[in-house]
Amino acid sequence: MDRRLALVTGASAGIGAAFARIYASHGYDVALTARRADRLTLLADEIRMKYGVETLVIAADLAETSAPQAILDHLASHGRHVDALVNNAGYGIAGPYGDTPWAQHAAFIQVMLTAPSELAHKVLPGMVERRFGRIVNVASLAGLVPGAGGATLYGAVKSYLVKFTQSLHLENLNSGVQVSALCPGFTYSEFHDVNGNREQINAATPPWLWLGADEVAAAGYEAVEANRPICVPGAPNKAIAAVAKILPDEWALALMASQGSRFRKV
Repeated sequence: MDRRLALVTGASAGIGAAFARIYASHGYDVALTARRADRLTLLADEIRMKYGVETLVIAADLAETSAPQAILDHLASHGRHVDALVNNAGYGIAGPYGDTPWAQHAAFIQVMLTAPSELAHKVLPGMVERRFGRIVNVASLAGLVPGAGGATLYGAVKSYLVKFTQSLHLENLNSGVQVSALCPGFTYSEFHDVNGNREQINAATPPWLWLGADEVAAAGYEAVEANRPICVPGAPNKAIAAVAKILPDEWALALMASQGSRFRKV
C-alpha cells in the first residue's frame, strides 16, 4: 500500500473525527477507533466516498488494557503500520475526587494516560526505522494552568501529556518523527454532554472562548507538520496559557478557586 496511514483514537466525534477528515484530505488512509462502531462506520463511509482513501474501523474500548495491542494487531493483519498517530480519545469525570469509585478513576487513567503512552511506544520504533512519523497527543489548556477543584485527574493527566510530548519531541529531533501536543480550551464537541455539565459550562463561559473542532484539529495538524512541540489554538487560550506561566502560584490557585466556584453556582 503506497498511501500512509493515520490512526485516530476517539474518532467517532468531535476533534477525533475532524482529525480523521484532515488526514484523509491530505491523502492518508485512516484507521478509526472508538467504542461506537456505528458512528465509526458512518464516518468511514463518508471519508472513503469524499476523499477516495482506504478506511479501517476498529471498535475498541481503551479502558481495556489489551486494547492498544489489539488495535495494532488488527492493522498488522491488514498489512498496515501507523505513520501518523493521533491520541485523542478522552473524557472527564466531574465532581470531587473522593466521591467517585476508584474503578472509574483507574479506567480514566488507562484511557487518558496509559493507552496513549503505550500506543506511542509501540509505533515509535517503526516510525524511526522508516524515518517518518507524526504523533499528536491531544492534551488541553487544562494541562498548562494550575489544577482546579473537580475533574481532579483531568488537568493532571493533560499536564502529563504535555511533558511527555515535549520529551518525545526532543528525543526524536532529526529522526523524521515529529511530535506535538495540542492544547485546546473550550471546544464545541460532545465532551461536556458526556460529562453532563453542558448547561453549567455554557452559562459560565462567553462564546468568544469557544472554538470549533475543525479549527482545533487543523491547528494540531499544522503544528505537527511544523514540528512544534506545543500548540495552543486561539488567541484567548494563548493569553491564558501565557498568564498562567507568570502568575505567582498563590494568585493562580486563588483564581482557579474563584473560577471553580463560579461554575458551581450556575
